[in-house]
Amino acid sequence: MKLLIQIPCLNEQDSLPVTLRELPTHIDGIDSIEVLVIDDGSTDNTREVARQHGVHHVVGFSNNRGLAAAFMLGIKSCLERGADIIVNTDADNQYHAGDIQKLVEPIVSGRADIVIGARPIETIEHFSLPKKLLQKLGSWVVKRVSGTTVADAPSGFRGMSRQAASSLNVFNRYTYTLETIIQAGQKNLKIISVPVRVNADMRPSRLVSSVASYVRKSFFVIVRIFIIYQPFRFFMLVGSLIFSLGATIGMRFVYYYLTSSGSGKIQSLILAAVLLIIGFQTFLLAFLADLLSVNRQLLEELQATQRANKALSERHHTSVAPAASPARVLEGQAKN
Repeated sequence: MKLLIQIPCLNEQDSLPVTLRELPTHIDGIDSIEVLVIDDGSTDNTREVARQHGVHHVVGFSNNRGLAAAFMLGIKSCLERGADIIVNTDADNQYHAGDIQKLVEPIVSGRADIVIGARPIETIEHFSLPKKLLQKLGSWVVKRVSGTTVADAPSGFRGMSRQAASSLNVFNRYTYTLETIIQAGQKNLKIISVPVRVNADMRPSRLVSSVASYVRKSFFVIVRIFIIYQPFRFFMLVGSLIFSLGATIGMRFVYYYLTSSGSGKIQSLILAAVLLIIGFQTFLLAFLADLLSVNRQLLEELQATQRANKALSERHHTSVAPAASPARVLEGQAKN
């Protein structure tokens, strides 16, 4: 069984060596471990540092695309290189590499498709109180929307099986953490959390520039994913609210019409009519969105099958090809 550890990087020449030194070289149930670095348009010597430290594979973009895009490039590249299990970790050595085995073991034993490392949020000294509260709130919202029991939804320390990785897509450019969990829950993948340790902070977070910004962006991510994966429920809810408001205002007109000798509130009648029409159109939109959702699901199944077949093809090609040097660095360039 082959494990690939992917590390998204953006100008991580200083922290990457520390992260690479801590990675495990042996895990029970795993035959081979390889490392893949995703360079998200770094302007420093991240790629050269990766080469110098014997990283097996380096892929990346010529310009910065964002964490979500780097994560998905890593998933695609790991599958192409025949990974049975993929572990994602940060380049700033935030997560304790010794706990990678905790992420891998449930997948090897078949108990989970995706494993999320749950950090001890309460005891992390460099997390401010607002950030701790935000982490808890985000995890609670994701639990409600996804129907999962993930304890630390924003955690980027996670492992996934080849089958789970093949079925994931990220539409948001900001972050992949919340979206992939909601998506996994909607697809009935087995997802669990395991407690993991963290290391001392090496640099400030680049993802959370401010609490307000993170809340705003995370809110729109959750709403967008809810629309994508539960469009019928979303538009029926919106339509029901608008239709009910229109009906209430319409009843107000009827009341005044009956109690005022035929002179009702004409403004209420106009507003009620507009809201009832909008509400009814939103109901129709719910059915149309549901049909589009079915089409999306079929396309995602085809995509997952294509990814799986390509991964199997790559595994076969690797098994018949001469063995490569462990320190060899393969460099890929994503095309626009």
